[in-house]
Amino acid sequence: MNDEAVATIGFFDGVHRGHKFLINGVIDCAAKCGMRSMVVTFDSHPRLVLHKDFQPRLLTTADEKAALIKATGVDSCVMLHFDEEMASLSAYDFMKSVLRGRLNVSKLITGYDNRFGHNRSEGFEDYVRYGRELGIDVMRADAFVLNGVQVSSSVIRSFLSAGEVGMAAMCLGRPYELCGRVVGGYHEGRRMGFPTANIEVGDKLKLVPEAGVYAVMVSIDGGARLGGGMMNIGTRPTFNGTETTLEVNIFGFSGDIYGHELGVKFVKRLRGERKFSSAGKLAEQLEKDRAEAVAVLSGAGNAFNV
Repeated sequence: MNDEAVATIGFFDGVHRGHKFLINGVIDCAAKCGMRSMVVTFDSHPRLVLHKDFQPRLLTTADEKAALIKATGVDSCVMLHFDEEMASLSAYDFMKSVLRGRLNVSKLITGYDNRFGHNRSEGFEDYVRYGRELGIDVMRADAFVLNGVQVSSSVIRSFLSAGEVGMAAMCLGRPYELCGRVVGGYHEGRRMGFPTANIEVGDKLKLVPEAGVYAVMVSIDGGARLGGGMMNIGTRPTFNGTETTLEVNIFGFSGDIYGHELGVKFVKRLRGERKFSSAGKLAEQLEKDRAEAVAVLSGAGNAFNV
């Protein structure tokens, strides 16, 4: 294997099945050419730097993204710091100074719709022309289409924003997951026989799915499974709440986990958020929700190893 690299570049939010299709193409090409395979990505969303008031809703944190990229088997994942200086680079300057000069990239496979460089003003034909001058062979990957859906990060965000966590999981190749620390709550669930762990998501840019009740799988402190459960996302309208909370009832679990980090994988949305006439009526519905969640989780077949 020589020191030159076959690379692809992008923000890769979610590291979904379309991204993996692209990365696998890079790995295959590198193996045939006897080169290193490389993914070049960024530590923050470019629009955060370019538009200070922009608030992206991300599918993965930088650490989650790096771990998912490395799990593809690519030889190296280069996480570049995106700042105003990098944002000012033209596509040509980026290819010359970063891809060729710093990273020794000799083959670049771009996503089917990917643009990079200052203001993203240039396109694939420009990259090909610059590549000829710089000694970089530029190729474009095909789009990844799954069951008629052209998989992209924006499509997955749309599914999650509509509560369609099953469609999101199909596109991601795994259930969508939120991680957060267990904090104090209002204890209404405990009084009704449904004690919940209230989760505070660490990364405020991470996308929270549509309000409602979900069947979920729960893990603690980065790995150990606690089991199945149901999560409510919403403002607790039955109790005249105003702030959005994330509360998970973990089936068959009663330990003290305050301060611990929980990971919640979304399997299915059971229903939307509703206001009930009394706590008793809500408790009756929660019994039904729990029964449905247990059925969903036991019948999920864990196609995604949830």
